[in-house]
Amino acid sequence: MLLIGGVAAAVVAGRESQDTSTATKTVRGVIGSEKAEFFADPEVVKALAARGFTVKSETSGSWAMEELPLKGYDFAFPSSKAPADELVRKYKVQGGPLRPFYSPLVVVAHRGAARVLADNGLATLDGPSRGTLRMKPYLAAAGDGRTWQQLKGAAAHAELSGTVFITSTDPESSSSGALYLAAASYVADGGRVATDKAAVTRTAPLLKKLISVQGAQQTSSDAPFRDFISGVGNPLVLVYESQVASLLLQKQDVGDLVVLYPDTTVNSDHTLVPLTANGRALGELLSTDATLRALAVRHGFRPQGDAAGFTAATAGGAAYLNQTLSGVRQAPVPTTEVLHDMALRARS
Repeated sequence: MLLIGGVAAAVVAGRESQDTSTATKTVRGVIGSEKAEFFADPEVVKALAARGFTVKSETSGSWAMEELPLKGYDFAFPSSKAPADELVRKYKVQGGPLRPFYSPLVVVAHRGAARVLADNGLATLDGPSRGTLRMKPYLAAAGDGRTWQQLKGAAAHAELSGTVFITSTDPESSSSGALYLAAASYVADGGRVATDKAAVTRTAPLLKKLISVQGAQQTSSDAPFRDFISGVGNPLVLVYESQVASLLLQKQDVGDLVVLYPDTTVNSDHTLVPLTANGRALGELLSTDATLRALAVRHGFRPQGDAAGFTAATAGGAAYLNQTLSGVRQAPVPTTEVLHDMALRARS
């Protein structure tokens, strides 16, 4: 299998800074697409070069990394712990992976869609640009195949038609899609984390509905989010909070975007799996270096152990972001084996 969408910008930026760079180690890695802009950022390239690193990165869906030929690579950087654990086992990584930063999964909605969801008890709004998705009522509506036309107030919005659903990524190849199923399964099964095939079977019909209604799915969260911002595609899309926060920090126009935090969600721990000593050194640098941690925040990520730093840096986006994640419950994530089974059953 070929790597998907090589990020040439990171390599070019590294070359442009060679005249002042002290980089002595070139490390090669495969990353989730949501981190592509971070590694391509000239400021990140400059900071890494000052610490002796040039990073060449290519993108792939997190689960798809397990099938890639990673010989000659220094690190893999999926978007969550489960695919990282698989890579640790496959490559017999000593010392474990590193988790420099994380990001909760959120749903972005256009303002009209968010208002209709709130008026029908599927969401609550804290203001014009932020709210909470009520997972239990939403999953009940999804299980019933509810349409927008059946929701009061939807008739005033011509763009709201057909079945109500959240666009997510392919759970067999992408971390965010798989974690969406994990959170939905947890809520649908009465707050129990799936631990075996019997548990997967109990929620499989619902999970299949969540996936089948979407038709073709993307293998990474980048394209659906870009489509949403461009005003095309489904009015509800599952993304990483970091993708929204990054746009806000760059002061880009986000239109009528509303961020809905599921009341039960999963934090996605972006987990670096070192395949060589240089890969581990990079992971440690991303985890501890103050400049790189600040740059990670600029790209919307939450550095581990620095909630206050994220809150301060994103103060200008507080109308959109639930900075303290108040009222948000974290769903436990099933084992990798169970998560794979869940995704397979949902896609069958």
